[in-house]
Amino acid sequence: MDQSGVLLWVKAEPFLVGALQMPPPSKFSLHYLRKISTYVRTRASEGAYPRLYWSAWRHIACGKLQLPKDVAWLYFEIFEGLSVKTPEERLEWSELLSNCTSEDEVEKQRNQLSVDTLQFLLFLYIQQLNKVSLRTSLIGEEWPSPRSRPQSPDLTEKSNGHNKNWNDYSHQAFVSYHLSDLLELLLDPEQLSESFHSTHSSLVSREGVMALSFLIEGTVSGARKIYPLHELALWQPLHAESGFSKISKTFSFYKLEAWLRASLTENPFGTSACLKSGKKLAWAHQVEGTARRAKIACNTHVAPRRHRMVVMSQVCKQTLAKSSDTLLGAHVKIHRCNESFIYLLSPLRSVTIEKCRNSTFVLGPTETALHLYSCDNVKVIAVCRRLSVSSTTDCIFHILTPTRPLILSGNQRVTFAPFHTHYPMLEDHMARTGLATVPNYWDNPMVVCKENSDTSVFRLLPPSEFYVFITPFEMEGDTTEIPGGLPSTYQKALDLREQKIQIWQKTVKEAHLTKDQRNHLLAPETLPVHLDRQDREIKPHTSSHFVSQNHCLNFLGRGLDKCCCLRIQYQCQGIYLGPRPPTERRQGTQH
Repeated sequence: MDQSGVLLWVKAEPFLVGALQMPPPSKFSLHYLRKISTYVRTRASEGAYPRLYWSAWRHIACGKLQLPKDVAWLYFEIFEGLSVKTPEERLEWSELLSNCTSEDEVEKQRNQLSVDTLQFLLFLYIQQLNKVSLRTSLIGEEWPSPRSRPQSPDLTEKSNGHNKNWNDYSHQAFVSYHLSDLLELLLDPEQLSESFHSTHSSLVSREGVMALSFLIEGTVSGARKIYPLHELALWQPLHAESGFSKISKTFSFYKLEAWLRASLTENPFGTSACLKSGKKLAWAHQVEGTARRAKIACNTHVAPRRHRMVVMSQVCKQTLAKSSDTLLGAHVKIHRCNESFIYLLSPLRSVTIEKCRNSTFVLGPTETALHLYSCDNVKVIAVCRRLSVSSTTDCIFHILTPTRPLILSGNQRVTFAPFHTHYPMLEDHMARTGLATVPNYWDNPMVVCKENSDTSVFRLLPPSEFYVFITPFEMEGDTTEIPGGLPSTYQKALDLREQKIQIWQKTVKEAHLTKDQRNHLLAPETLPVHLDRQDREIKPHTSSHFVSQNHCLNFLGRGLDKCCCLRIQYQCQGIYLGPRPPTERRQGTQH
């Protein structure tokens, strides 16, 4: 700790939800970003600086960098989604887009959007987090820099995990290693040498340090309040160390860099801190016959808004259901879960599902990003702002999303389908996260990586295979149907199936059969193939009950011999995890 008692750390959220889990375009290299940094300042009157409008970025990305327009919009949209806006503002934007009747009208609305130019440059630079380097993959090091850059050896050792987006050691190592480049991106052109490097007399503007607050924040030792970087750098007692001059209203480049390096420390609200000292939650129990014990930890009891995390690992052969303040606005990571059903019915900030198998996830509205990596035979049911998938096999996504789903590298047999469930608080949770029912791009995925240019990597679920999913719990709330309804083709398929069921039931009724004969005909093994499945998907339990911290979730069991729901309520305390439910019925199979 330095003498001033100031602690700085790298913020997690820009990396968690801002850095795409794929190598960035080659034109996002430091060489091109430096050119953009100079160019935007010469186009201030054209909407490029200090706020960068979509029209200006489209010109730069498509005209100068030769990027496809949809890729240019993708990065602009992701960064804009990280900006601080109220749910009402997000809903208003969705309404504007839903009222557009042509692509030209959509483009006209997009032209009204702007982002902080310098922060956007930093955002583009941190996409290098997931850059694939042959040298890195072989020996675990970065390419040597022409200038010496201090780096803590322990950070290098701890940052070798594959998913760098959730690795706060990787975040700190990345910023520490590239700090000079990040600062140089913020310099005015006249502060750079002919080779686009800083000099000993280079000065960083206040606006530049404010932009760096996108990545760095901190606190004063002994205080609980978190401050953005620029507020600490401008604090009177720190002027000598941060290099701020009251006369020029600027910072000395080298003093500022030295102060940042000396003050950077581990993120107290990062994943590592959450696992080390976070609160352990007894949401899941070890199941007999499994080698590993389920682990769930959170920092929500100490972390401020947008810093909350819940990490869940190794839930096996269980059903877990929660709706509580612990999840509210949290970044959630679900890791190595197998043969389980997990219901997280609260508004969430982001969700990452990694290395899970043979499981179903029903999620509350996810305000920013939902990402799946290295999952097999997983079903995800969610409302989210953005979905991205990489290295998945045989996964099904029932989603409602205002952005195009992103298919990254390594996927096989991805299926997209309309969102098909509801729970009583769903619409209220959607309003709190600024997510509307329109526009909905669930059926228009974007294949981003070149290896997946063949659209056969995904399919849309045929209406003949579609069934509504019933979330089998009760809670207070007003939502009684699927928000936004179903696409007409899927609704027609359900109506036709229901009609066939009614015709069959009427035929049996009018046949004047005995009770035994009627029961025999209605048994699953004797039903026609097109009736040999319930008209609604559900996960029936025999004696399962779940109590969250704030809501009692009463199980709704569905009888197999009657077309009705039986409500079973058990009075108990704490969390009870019943046995894993039976696999959902499929055509031509029996329970």
